[in-house]
Amino acid sequence: MEKIRNYINGELVEPISKAYIDNVDPSRGKVYSLIPDSDERDVELAVAAAKAAFKEWSNTPKEKRARILQRISFLIEENLDKLALIESVDNGKPLHLAKTVDIPRAAANFNFYATGILHYSAHAHSMEDTAINYTLRQPVGVAGCISPWNLPLYLFTWKIAPALASGCTVVAKPSEVTPMTAYLLSEICITAGLPKGVLNIVHGLGPKVGNAIVSSKDVPLISFTGGTKTGAHIASVAAPMFKKLSLELGGKNPNIIFADCDYEKMLSTTMHSSFSNQGQICLCGSRIFVERSIYEKFKTDFVERAKKLTVGPPTNADTKVGAVVSKSHMEKILSYVELAQQEGGKVLCGGKRKIVEGEFKDGFYIEPTIIEGLAYDCRTNQEEIFGPVVTIMPFDKEEEVLMMANSTMYGLASTVWTQDITKATRVANEIHAGIVWINCWLLRDLRTPFGGVKSSGVGREGGFEAFDFFTEPKNVCIKIK
Repeated sequence: MEKIRNYINGELVEPISKAYIDNVDPSRGKVYSLIPDSDERDVELAVAAAKAAFKEWSNTPKEKRARILQRISFLIEENLDKLALIESVDNGKPLHLAKTVDIPRAAANFNFYATGILHYSAHAHSMEDTAINYTLRQPVGVAGCISPWNLPLYLFTWKIAPALASGCTVVAKPSEVTPMTAYLLSEICITAGLPKGVLNIVHGLGPKVGNAIVSSKDVPLISFTGGTKTGAHIASVAAPMFKKLSLELGGKNPNIIFADCDYEKMLSTTMHSSFSNQGQICLCGSRIFVERSIYEKFKTDFVERAKKLTVGPPTNADTKVGAVVSKSHMEKILSYVELAQQEGGKVLCGGKRKIVEGEFKDGFYIEPTIIEGLAYDCRTNQEEIFGPVVTIMPFDKEEEVLMMANSTMYGLASTVWTQDITKATRVANEIHAGIVWINCWLLRDLRTPFGGVKSSGVGREGGFEAFDFFTEPKNVCIKIK
């Protein structure tokens, strides 16, 4: 059985403890590899390597840094099929999704920030013939990057690429649930000629590895994507140390559908925004609000299409919904379906574990689930489920749906469906969310900032805002007279 290794100071190494954790293929429910059970000693080695490499890397001309990052991007593209297959096995998602979304976007992340840093500029202000003031931004040092399991390589690279482009060195922790593509990225970085110590990847559990990264006095910046509860813990540790923080946390995203929408386009996209990646995308629309005049038609059509979605092995060409990431996560999702029924909800379709025949019979599959009849403020409609479970609710007035949409502690993303551009703009302005999609979903441009409000996090990724791996702006004033 394959044992993956940590990537520290340019080399693939065993954990100091020599201990390993089982890595489970969720589509089969079987252990298929072992990952390092690292601890603070491994993190200390990684931080020391990153700290030692920082001076030279931060002073490397940005053009040279860009060329190295572009080589990494090209190698990801060259290994697309291999990486996609590994991510599909590691995560349980359909292979076609990994091939068309996750891996191409990982390559795009490196390419975008490699070229973006070449055009990043500071500001200068002239005080006529007295002085010149200019703003200086310098790389902050060693960045700690901690990423989640749902989009393993895509979100991992979204943190690493801007940090490296900025001139920071990195100590990164991928999710212990889906570690394999990060391991392959280690090999790619070695092939690409990334200097030793510039990127270090330490595998293991959050309480051991993640906490050691967050607590290290030599890591002045933390970028984290994951659950709100973990984000709160990270903030409690980092705040007294005055670290820079970027936290992209949970979501309970509303999908608002008005009667004047392009119905077929809306219905097709809503299927994707509800069940893509088994609903395990922080941007999925899990609360669907439908104007009452089209509610019954939508309900009938939506349920009919959901029942036709093929749930099965990730590598099958016709699979639309693969396995959820772990047994414990499957049990959590199913517990929310049970809770919804206790709260008065009616399961219109799904709601059960799906048994797939043959070698996949022990896999962690859940039927696409649609629930109606719940109060907008019940636990099912307020807490993040993160699975193929959505609730649908009718509404009558714009003010009513905005109140319901804004009722949760979260504020990550939202979707609005209407042909009335004035109404769309008005509603978008009133939704408490970092992202509002109008008549589309998951249409992303890397030049724009990404992030949430309220308990969905602080800070922004994407765009030039992602170059927040610099120190706070330093103003320099040169007196010329």
